[in-house]
Amino acid sequence: MKETLVLKVDSQKPEIEKIRIAANFIKKGGLVAFPTETVYGLGADALNKNAVLVLFEAKKRPLDNPPIIHVENMGDVYRLTKRVSYKAERLMSEFWPGPLTLIFKRSEIVPDVTVAGLDTIAIRMPNHNVALALIRESECPIAAPSANLAGKPSPTTAKHVLDDLEGSIDAILDAGPTCIGVESTVLDMTVDPPQILRPGGTPYEVLKKILGEVKLHPIAVAEKQLSIEKARSPGLRHRHYAPKADIIVVEGALSVVVAKIKELAEASRREGKRVGVLATDETVAFYRADVVKSLGSRNDFVVIAKNLFRLLREFDSEGVDIIIAEGVPLEGLGLAVMNRLRKASGYNIIKVGDR
Repeated sequence: MKETLVLKVDSQKPEIEKIRIAANFIKKGGLVAFPTETVYGLGADALNKNAVLVLFEAKKRPLDNPPIIHVENMGDVYRLTKRVSYKAERLMSEFWPGPLTLIFKRSEIVPDVTVAGLDTIAIRMPNHNVALALIRESECPIAAPSANLAGKPSPTTAKHVLDDLEGSIDAILDAGPTCIGVESTVLDMTVDPPQILRPGGTPYEVLKKILGEVKLHPIAVAEKQLSIEKARSPGLRHRHYAPKADIIVVEGALSVVVAKIKELAEASRREGKRVGVLATDETVAFYRADVVKSLGSRNDFVVIAKNLFRLLREFDSEGVDIIIAEGVPLEGLGLAVMNRLRKASGYNIIKVGDR
C-alpha cells in the first residue's frame, strides 16, 4: 500500500509548488485526486493508457465506463476530437469553464481504454482554479472520474476521497468542500438535437434557452433500470452513488410523501432496523427515526444538490440499515438530484398520489 500525500491548497490561489508536486505524479503515470466545482475527481494522464488502466483499477471501476476528460484550454478540445460543431463552440463559449461535459467524435490520438473503446469522447473544462492549475502544470488532458470507489456516493471533500482511496493513489489536492455537489451535465453533441445523457450542474432549462431544442435521454429521467448496450457517458450502466444502506425514494405530493415515509420508517423500526430519513427543512420535524437529516429547503435546489452526497456518506458513518428519502421536483438542479437518488436506490421508488 502506497502512502497518499495530502496537499492542502488555497482554492482561489493554489500554491504553485504544491500543484507541481501533484503534476509530477500525473506526468509519471500516477493518480491525483483534485477538487472541481462539482465533486472531487481522480486524475490520470488521459493519453497514457497504462495510467488510465491504473485509474480504473484504483477505483475498481468497470472498463466499459468511460471517464470524462478534463482540459484547461480550447486547443486540447480540437486535438482530442474529429470535429467541433458551431453549436458545441457556442456552448463552450457560454458555459466553460463550468459543469457541462460535451461528447464529440474522438480523434486517433486518444487511447481506446480512455474512452472504453468508443468512437466518442466526453470533455469538459472545470471551473476550479486548483483543477485548471493541475491540468496546466501536468501538460496533458486529464482523465478524471469521481475520486471514490466505484458505486459509492461521489466525494465532495478530501476526507471522502481518503475514506475510499487512501493507500491506492499518490496524492490529494485538498481545497475544501466542492461548491455544486453533483457531477456535470453530460450533453451528447454527436446527435441532432443534442441529448442530455446525465443531468447535472448545468440545468436542462438553461441549455434549452441557448440551443432551442435539447432532448433528455430516457436514462436521464428513468424510474427503473434500463438496458444500454454502450455507455457514452459515466453513470449510465452501473449502480452509482450508493451508500451501504438500502435506499427507498418516495415521490409524489409532499403531504402524502411525508405520511408514507412515517409509515415506512415505523414498519422498518418494528423489524429491528436502524432507520435514516432524508428529509428537507420543511418536513424534518415531522419524522421519528434513528437518524433524520435535512438536505435543505425545498425552495433551494442549489443547497440540496450540494448536501446530497455528503449526507448519504454520513448515514453510512452512523450505521443505518435503511434510508428513506423524499423526492424533490424534477426541475433545475432537482433533476440531477433525483437522477442520483433514483440510481443510488437501485430504482427502489415508491410513487404516492395526491391527497
